[in-house]
Formats: sequence, C-alpha cells, structure tokens
Amino acid sequence: MDLGLDGRAVLVTGATGVVGRAAARAFAAQGARVALAFRNRREAAEELAAELAGPDGNQAFAVPYALEDSASPRWVVAAVEERWGALDVLVANAWRRGARCDPRARFEDIPEGDWLPVVADSLAPVIRTVQRAVVGMRERGWGRIALVSSRRVPDEFHGAAEAGLHGLARGLSGQVAADGVLVNAVCPEGAPAGAGAAAQTLLFLCSAANTRLTGHTLTLTGG
Repeated sequence: MDLGLDGRAVLVTGATGVVGRAAARAFAAQGARVALAFRNRREAAEELAAELAGPDGNQAFAVPYALEDSASPRWVVAAVEERWGALDVLVANAWRRGARCDPRARFEDIPEGDWLPVVADSLAPVIRTVQRAVVGMRERGWGRIALVSSRRVPDEFHGAAEAGLHGLARGLSGQVAADGVLVNAVCPEGAPAGAGAAAQTLLFLCSAANTRLTGHTLTLTGG
C-alpha cells in the first residue's frame, strides 16, 4: 500500500524513546523526512539522525525540545518549516511527568497546589506543540497529528493528564477536519514489545491512506 509519505516532513518528539525511535525509522523507511526532537539525549538523537539522513544527508536531523520551556514548541516547529518548507506530520510522543503527589495520601486530602502542577506539566507541553504545528497544516490544507499516550500511569493525576490527550484528539479533530487535518491518539502496549505495533499504527494514521479516521484513541493491547 502506498502511504503517500514520500517527501513528507515529520516531527517526532521523544524521538530517542523506544516508541519514538521505532516511529522515526518507520517513517524514514517510507521516504519521509524526519525531525528528531529530543530533551536530554543529544548523542542518541544525533546517532539516529545520522542513520536516517539518507544519501543527501538531509532526510533527518536532531533538534532540541525542552518540555519545560513554553517557547520550545514554537522554535522546534519553526526549525522544521525553515529546513523543509513545511511540517506535514506531528507525532507527539514526548511526555513530561511532573513530580508525583504523596502516594500515601488519600485522594481527597491532596491539595490543589500539589496535583495541579502534575496535570499542567504533563499536558500543557503537548497542547503548545499541537497549537504551533496545526497552523501551517491548516494553511496548506493537509496534516496529520498523532498523540502518543500511555496505559501505565503512576497516579490518578497523571492518568487525568493522559486522558486529556484523548480528549484533545477528539475535540480538535472536529475543528480541523475541514482543513484536511486528522488528529488521533495512540495508546501502545508497554515497550519494547508494543513499539513495532505502535510505529505501524502511527504510520497509517499519519499517512495519505488514512482519509477519514480522526478523533479516535487506538489502544493497542495485543489481543
């Protein structure tokens, strides 16, 4: 099946993680150009970029992405658009876990000052990145966004933030579908076993072969 990804510009955040690496390699194998956004593991990101760069050396590059910096999404998206002229696909795989609340405390006893930063620190960076990425996609009339969430959360507040990703996909999809932009979420099985399945699912969701599926969360349970 021709997925129509040849020459497409793809941004994968969290590109040095297990799912991120698998996704980056899968997109590159389809002829896409892949920007590898990393937070701390520069060497790993640059090694992967060298692996995927292709004969012309311009099929992949590594770019810093600071989840705690509210300005980071703007310049990461700008870096991709400046290099390749567009950003066609966003795979939002990076995830910032805020400090955990006291696991010994009862839910109703945890003050807002403890749990609100957990939710905000986890969800806000993804929202900011999607906001920046969707601008050019809507202008050009084509785009694909995939939000990668997790089935494993350390507490109920991180779980609420994960559910927020699913709500973001569902809510945003209705607003941007008329502009040719499809938005979905993927919740993979635990890594590394689920990384390959996650990558193949992301490929389809973010391809030209997907013409209608939007606003959904696909949970990959392996059974």
